[in-house]
Amino acid sequence: MNFVDLKKQFKELENEIVNSVSGVLESGQYILGPLVEEIEDKLSLYANVNNVVTVSSGTDALFVSLHALGIGPGSKVYIPSFTYTATAEVIALVGAEPVFVDVTSRSFNISCKDLEEKIEKYRPTKDMPSAIIAVDLFGLPAKYDRLNDIANRYNLSLISDAAQSFGASIGNKKVGKLAPITTTSFYPTKPLSCCGDGGAIFTDNDDLAQILRSVRTHGISDNPYENIRIGTNARFDAIQAAILLKKLTIFDQELEKRKNVAAIYNQELDQIVETPMAIDGVYSAWAHYTIKTKKRDKLKMYLSDANIPSMIYYPKPMHDQIAYKKYSNGDNLKISTGLCQEVLSLPMHPYLSEEQVIYITEKIKKFLD
Repeated sequence: MNFVDLKKQFKELENEIVNSVSGVLESGQYILGPLVEEIEDKLSLYANVNNVVTVSSGTDALFVSLHALGIGPGSKVYIPSFTYTATAEVIALVGAEPVFVDVTSRSFNISCKDLEEKIEKYRPTKDMPSAIIAVDLFGLPAKYDRLNDIANRYNLSLISDAAQSFGASIGNKKVGKLAPITTTSFYPTKPLSCCGDGGAIFTDNDDLAQILRSVRTHGISDNPYENIRIGTNARFDAIQAAILLKKLTIFDQELEKRKNVAAIYNQELDQIVETPMAIDGVYSAWAHYTIKTKKRDKLKMYLSDANIPSMIYYPKPMHDQIAYKKYSNGDNLKISTGLCQEVLSLPMHPYLSEEQVIYITEKIKKFLD
């Protein structure tokens, strides 16, 4: 049994992917080009946004976005502590200060209450652009109605880190349309993935999109040898675009299969462990299925002995990481800290059979009985 089964997905599309990649190799156009423009157009249609700028990774999507917004020394960026390091490291890399915010115990997403408290406690530097990065952990969108309101009231930019939630939605609005700027990742384990690294930035702001494209390619203007700003090399390659175009054709089917797997988990594990939060009108991409139990470590070992893989996302919050200690401010982010002792992610992918899910849940029940 695999935690994520990329081989089965490849078999579903093998001929299409091989032929598409061969076409790229024969074309000689390996970086940017027509296929990259095509996937940007199709992602734009999918999310119903004006602009999609593809980049070389989800981390670069965040980095390029911060850079394009002018976030740098003197800026503050408010982020959840219960997240992956990429969200925090890009802030430090542009010279800004990450301000760690606690999350809610049920959604795993940034707490709007604690966010406002942290903004009041650690006020943005006057005349310096600052921002909020909300992370849609495990595929569930954060509370963007409240987050947009908070960002507007405090004059902060709002970025949605949707590395795990592309394909999710709130009502009839898909991820990509929920915040002024949305970033995502196409890393192989993400809901929509390529066969390497890749990412994208979504925005309805045409002027910002132009800056993002410039920053993505060394700060160039329309003239490739005229540099009008400091940029970086974060271009998307055509081979990954070719793969993504094929995977996008079955993406909605895979999301439905993920939802079905989650439904079986929910039904079988309800009252056994704390299952993921369900919110009316909010649809998760189910990047991960994450339970909570105080017997997490022993359960993980038990499942491993039964050849069932599981993962701990995450074993330590950002404010406790060595690299970010100087930014922690001594705040007690007790929910983030507590979650790191209890969360366990179970196998989740579109190609899990019902029999496999039942086998996993029966083992969990037996252990916790």
